Amino acid sequence: MKLRVLHVITMLELGGAQRNTLDTVRQLDRQRFTLGLACGLGGELYPEGASLPDTEFFPIPHLRREVRPLSDWRAFGELRSAIRAFSPHIVHTHSSKAGVLGRLSAWCEGVPIIIHSVHGFGFGPHQWLPVRAAFMAAEKLVATMTTAFIAVSRENLETGVQLGLFPRERVTVIRSGIDLRAFSQAADGQAVREELAIPPEAPVVLQVSCFKPQKAPERFVELSARLAPVLPEARFLLVGDGELRERLERLRQKWGLEQRLHFLGWRRDVPRLLRAANVVTLTSRFEGLPRVLVEARCAGVAVVAMAVDGVVEVVVDGVNGFLVPPGDVATMAEKVALLLANPELARALGEAGKQGLEEFSVERMVADQEALYLKLWGQRVGS
Repeated sequence: MKLRVLHVITMLELGGAQRNTLDTVRQLDRQRFTLGLACGLGGELYPEGASLPDTEFFPIPHLRREVRPLSDWRAFGELRSAIRAFSPHIVHTHSSKAGVLGRLSAWCEGVPIIIHSVHGFGFGPHQWLPVRAAFMAAEKLVATMTTAFIAVSRENLETGVQLGLFPRERVTVIRSGIDLRAFSQAADGQAVREELAIPPEAPVVLQVSCFKPQKAPERFVELSARLAPVLPEARFLLVGDGELRERLERLRQKWGLEQRLHFLGWRRDVPRLLRAANVVTLTSRFEGLPRVLVEARCAGVAVVAMAVDGVVEVVVDGVNGFLVPPGDVATMAEKVALLLANPELARALGEAGKQGLEEFSVERMVADQEALYLKLWGQRVGS
């Protein structure tokens, strides 16, 4: 018998959770599983999700990130309809909104196995306390309906246990995997430099992150402002987009960085961008497992990142990059300047980063998820 597995995610924007979900659905063994995918409308990856081969696709028109009670109620009904139409043995949810509504819908429809992947938490200290408390209460409620959890990092596992969101015995760590070959064999980045009119020898600092509070992209603008006076040839590339764009543009103008700091929007050629960079940074307030740092390691680029959550499981300070305290832009600037002034050190850290990446491969991720599905189903039918 083939197991029917329905994946549910809020939106198919460019991001780690979305890439994780699409790669999983695409590569799961069709000899063992029948696959479905449900998600809200829109997002850069939506066309890819809607056209996955051998996959039943369920658009959920009212599923959105924002908390909107009427739309959320409608999305709940749409998800229940999708579940009834697909009749899954397993519902596997991703992201906060889909995680709550998807698990509640699956429970109401009597789905035998409900799994939720934690790609970082949708709440944090940056939020207004009542909002954070409400999100945590919702997570605790649907946790009682959840058969098993997947955490992409050990830090997320420990945080969830400490917050009482799930018991340790129901959580499995499965890394968010990437296509290692795509990043290790990428073409030379010179074409990117030519496209952006960056001189061949100019130092390039790159960050890939959406423009939302979690990623704190304003810290990258501050980093650029600190480094620009002491590194007059350096260029700074910020890849992504989102709700904070206008604020970032104002900050860029305030510090006179219009010719030095490039906002590139969403790009699908991240391997080429990495090849054009001397250093990759990440300024996040919180993370699940930062795939972009795995990608940078695979490409052999030295990284400097703020030591939050799963970041510390990708970057070993002084071995394959540098870690700095969360929010400490001044120290980050010092470390980036050190690497740009010492190309041999940057190369050594980059080369070290290429080692030990097997656990972050997409093949390993898919195999581990297949094994979990089969184990849970075996326990279900054997009980």
